[in-house]
Amino acid sequence: MTAPRPQFRVAIGSRFENIELVQIAIEASLDLLTLDEATSHRIGLAVREAVANAIRHGNDGDPDKRVEVECVLETDQVVVKVEDQGRGFDPRDLPDPLQPDNLLKTSGRGIFFMSQFMDEIDYSFRPEGGTIVTMRKTITPSSSAAGLKEEE
Repeated sequence: MTAPRPQFRVAIGSRFENIELVQIAIEASLDLLTLDEATSHRIGLAVREAVANAIRHGNDGDPDKRVEVECVLETDQVVVKVEDQGRGFDPRDLPDPLQPDNLLKTSGRGIFFMSQFMDEIDYSFRPEGGTIVTMRKTITPSSSAAGLKEEE
């Protein structure tokens, strides 16, 4: 059995307007699945948040640093990896956005939303710098009527 191939892999400069390019690619990929609209929307939001975090926090908005995004569609899962070239961080050090002192803050919600919208999130760190966020969403019969659509 061969490993699943990426549906897409794209590298963008660390500019917020480039998030739209990733959004178009993820929407086109998810359209290959027969996902319900809510599941597709949640995956898209999680990817947007991960890319925004990679640009803002990972790469400090440096347009010369790249963010790489890869999406793999498996028969029972969507797997998205977002990689930056930044200094890395420990997700356990992030404040809880649900704590009363943090409820009105305008930042700190991206990773929380990602964890709510995806089934699994793993963080890994390259020795030379950079964070790799791997997000997985299981596709169940209730979120996908028939798995991958047949290619025409």
